[in-house]
Amino acid sequence: MSKPSLFIILLGLCLIACTSTKQNSSADENKALHGTYRIALIPKGTTHSYWLAVHAGAEKAAQELGVELIWQGPQKEDDKQGQIQTVQHFTSQSVNAIVLAPIDVHALAPSVASASRQHIPVIIIDSDLDSQDFHSFIATNNKLAGKLCAKRLCELLEGKGKVAMLRYHEGSASAMAREDGFLEGLKEYGPSIELVSSNHYAGVTIEKSVHASLNLLNSCSQLDGIFTPTELTTQGMLQALEMRGKAGQVKFVGFDSNTTLLDALKKDKLHGLAIQDPFKMGYEGVKTAIAILKNQPFEKHIDTGIIIVTKENLNDPMVTELLNTNLNRWLKE
Repeated sequence: MSKPSLFIILLGLCLIACTSTKQNSSADENKALHGTYRIALIPKGTTHSYWLAVHAGAEKAAQELGVELIWQGPQKEDDKQGQIQTVQHFTSQSVNAIVLAPIDVHALAPSVASASRQHIPVIIIDSDLDSQDFHSFIATNNKLAGKLCAKRLCELLEGKGKVAMLRYHEGSASAMAREDGFLEGLKEYGPSIELVSSNHYAGVTIEKSVHASLNLLNSCSQLDGIFTPTELTTQGMLQALEMRGKAGQVKFVGFDSNTTLLDALKKDKLHGLAIQDPFKMGYEGVKTAIAILKNQPFEKHIDTGIIIVTKENLNDPMVTELLNTNLNRWLKE
């Protein structure tokens, strides 16, 4: 074999080796520069208690693993452009990995693809993304959760009556899956129940949610049951029902929890809450990111579970543990 031919073969082998180790090299260089792995967690928003739990879970994992967690996201959950810019910012900063709860099922895909091209692993939590460029998906089985909410409402109504669903915000994959699951469950568990409204959207602020809820109640004067697919829509509908003097009169099943909603559950103003585990989402998101960076085994999909909480099971040990996680222990002052 001639020397030029041997040189070309050796050069090709070197290029293959460099390509196969580029992601690990980039991660190692970034780690060496900053002294530790840097993980960016970008939530949909930062104002609701749900995201506080995600943040706490992520901080727990970061402290256990000795890595730096950078928490940054938009205030409002409809700020697609703000979230896109945040992903782009952390990509340009060459963080080691990004944990993202995408606001929109489509809009964040190009930014995630860009991060992937820069060999920055992306882990998606809470809400799905129409993309093949992320490594792992960690979330509630939202369609099943919506279906279980329908089952609860149908049981409360004994299979008859008129119900309405207040939707959340167009583009939110998690909410859309819950809404689809609810509609599917309504057909299965309450075929004789009449769905009188499913085309009202709440928006992403409490003011918009209350306004949309009032409009729905005004357009449907006789309602026996209501379903809402998020913390915001549930709280907005609760306020609207209280304002109309109908709280407790209409069977009401919602999603997520905070002190106001749990108090309403105890007072029979709410009759069921689908409770997720956002703490676990944050925790597993950071753990998965580090496993990827260290070439360790990781799960491509983690279902973080769902519980339908009622007044009757509110004091069950599993429910109590889920609702009383000490978030302040993990969050920085």
